[in-house]
Amino acid sequence: MNGTHAMLSHFPVGFWALATLMILVGSFMTGRLADISRAALLPVLVLSLLGGLAATVIGLIVWPMEANLASPLTRNHILMAFWSLGIYSMITVLVWKAGDAAFEGNRRWALVILALTGGLMFSAAGTLGGHLAGSTTAFSQVLGLMGWEVYTTFYSPIWVAAIMAIIGIALGALGIMSQKKEG
Repeated sequence: MNGTHAMLSHFPVGFWALATLMILVGSFMTGRLADISRAALLPVLVLSLLGGLAATVIGLIVWPMEANLASPLTRNHILMAFWSLGIYSMITVLVWKAGDAAFEGNRRWALVILALTGGLMFSAAGTLGGHLAGSTTAFSQVLGLMGWEVYTTFYSPIWVAAIMAIIGIALGALGIMSQKKEG
C-alpha cells in the first residue's frame, strides 16, 4: 500500500501544478489560450481534489497514526498536504461560484495569490514525502534557507505567520472593495 500512496500523490500534485499554470495564464494573458485555461480550470480542480482526497485517505490508512504523529517530518508532510488540499478547495469554490468573473478585476489576484501559495505548500508536501521515502531533493535546502529544518521543525516560522496574516487582510480588503464597487 505504501506504493499506492506515493502513486496517488502524484495526481493532485500534477493537477495542482497545471491549475496554477492555468490560473496564471487565465489571469495575465488574453486570447484563445487564456479562454481555454479559464474554461478548463474547474474540471482540473475537481480532479485534483478527488486525487488529493484519495491520496490522503490511503496515506492515513497505510501508516499508523501513532507513527505519523511521532515524527516531525511526517507531521509536517501531513500538515502541508492538508494546507494544499484546503487552499485548492478554496480555489475550486471560488472558480465554481464566480465562473469567469473570478478572473475579472481584483478577484484574479485572490486566485493568483492562493495558487502560488498552494504551489509552495504542495511543493513542501512533496519534498517531505520524498524524504520519508528516502529520496531527498534540493528544495529541502530552500526550505532550510527559509528557517525550516525538515527533520525537526514543526511550526511555521514567525515571518510565515506574519505574511499569511498580511495576505489574509489584503485579500479581505480587496473583497470588500470589490463588493462596494459592484453595489
